[in-house]
Amino acid sequence: MPSASCETLLDDIEDIVSQEDSKPQHRHFARKQVVPKVRKRNTQKYLQEENSPPSDSTIPGIQKIWIRTWGCSHNNSDGEYMAGQLAAYGYKITENASDADLWLLNSCTVKNPAEDHFRNSIKKAQEENKKIVLAGCVPQAQPRQDYLKGLSIIGVQQIDRVVEVVEETIKGHSVRLLGQKKDNGKRLGGAPLDLPKIRKNPLIEIISINTGCLNACTYCKTKHARGNLASYPIDELVDRAKQSFQEGVCEIWLTSEDTGAYGRDIGTSLPALLWKLVEVIPEGAMLRLGMTNPPYILEHLEEMAKILNHPRVYAFLHIPVQSASDTVLMEMKREYCVADFKRVVDFLKEKVPGITIATDIICGFPGETNQDFQETVKLVEEYKFPSLFINQFYPRPGTPAAKMEQVPAQVKKQRTKDLSRVFHSYNPYDHKVGERQQVLVTEESFDSKFYVAHNRFYEQVLVPKNPTFMGKMVEVDIYESGKHFMKGQPVSDAKVYTPSISKPLAKGEVSGLTEEFRSRLGNHLTSTSRPSATIRRGSASSRMVLRLQRLHQDCALRMSVGLALFALLCAFFVKVYN
Repeated sequence: MPSASCETLLDDIEDIVSQEDSKPQHRHFARKQVVPKVRKRNTQKYLQEENSPPSDSTIPGIQKIWIRTWGCSHNNSDGEYMAGQLAAYGYKITENASDADLWLLNSCTVKNPAEDHFRNSIKKAQEENKKIVLAGCVPQAQPRQDYLKGLSIIGVQQIDRVVEVVEETIKGHSVRLLGQKKDNGKRLGGAPLDLPKIRKNPLIEIISINTGCLNACTYCKTKHARGNLASYPIDELVDRAKQSFQEGVCEIWLTSEDTGAYGRDIGTSLPALLWKLVEVIPEGAMLRLGMTNPPYILEHLEEMAKILNHPRVYAFLHIPVQSASDTVLMEMKREYCVADFKRVVDFLKEKVPGITIATDIICGFPGETNQDFQETVKLVEEYKFPSLFINQFYPRPGTPAAKMEQVPAQVKKQRTKDLSRVFHSYNPYDHKVGERQQVLVTEESFDSKFYVAHNRFYEQVLVPKNPTFMGKMVEVDIYESGKHFMKGQPVSDAKVYTPSISKPLAKGEVSGLTEEFRSRLGNHLTSTSRPSATIRRGSASSRMVLRLQRLHQDCALRMSVGLALFALLCAFFVKVYN
């Protein structure tokens, strides 16, 4: 074995060179004998690639986006937040689906028909070669469904990252963000409440006070998507309400999967939140409570009655009963009995005169007998709920109820019709004809013939389309009633009350650009009292700043990589020629 001399001191192990090792000049000569093999190029494919620019060359932030939302007010709030962030970054939110470059489809998983509409919209978008981003409870609960494969998904707790997902989708990539937000291992309520948003109705602010719930209903698919209860802190919710009123909002809706359970995970309660909120509601504005399940409101009946009597809180509460059979409720795992529901309703009707109680009923739940159904019919006949949501049971995939023995489809359909017939057999507002009421006008009717207002009990009152009424308190005389509405004639000598709040934002205008969000836009916008207007004026410059930032980042990255490669090459040649 050849050896090297060890008589002299070596500075490096690479100084050990045996006599049989090839010298640098030999290696250099050998490289000259290497002949590269030329590969034939597919000219047609090459020309196609030349004509089609790479996806990374697409400039995000200039495309048109169409947003479609199905489902509850919580979903609608998420949709408003996503629209606001995208508009703040320069994307144009359009109401014309065919004109859009990308469709953002925000889904609901409560019933089969809602998911069918969602699936059909995906198919239509693919047929029209639209870019697609999916949101909401369907992809969050079942992201591996076949019809979702290869599509970008943003989870219900990740809506603050919608710009990233849309940007990558515009470039041709598929992105999925489905994780849960946590702080020191504790699950958070979701995306921050101070994000920019575009309100569907500039006069109405929807605030999600918590996400998820404490129940485990056997028919519910939403729990798979929204998870366990996670509440927002009271101060964050109050700040959001204050900001809304400063932007001209005159009505706030509190929403969640179960508002009654609010705060149980953070050591507080729904009444504690509501008392803080009523302190900041300006005169002429109103607060509407969302759905609450019977078990949690039972603990706060006295306090809830006091709050519902407050002049700036609608005397309205949505309390789902689902069935008037204790046997069915047990199979549903609803954690209350019919007597509990009646206790809540009876107490509130006594302590809050005139209160509107809305409820939900499911017809044809697995195992429901005709006797069970008749108990439900009797409940409706007894209470004559003015607002009743009747739902035919649909087995949702992955739920325990889907594995139970099902009621025949024709029986479910017939029971739904029978209960609907009972509901339409009475008119809840006939006795109110001739009354004089104060109503808050917030929107236009579907047929565009009237403005829609609500009285103290959140009952719908149609008033003439006088532009001066919108967003105002108006005194009216009720002269006609229908099944779902009343009609009111404004009192001639009554004053139209203007709430002590700012002028509302224009429809489509972005709300709530915080300082933190400004810095993410490039820190180039100046602080103003109406940041939403600044967004509209500065969206073009926002896009430019973002593009320059991306360009600088790309250049810096390429330069770093180039310098690193250059250093490696230099080191290699130094070793070779030394």
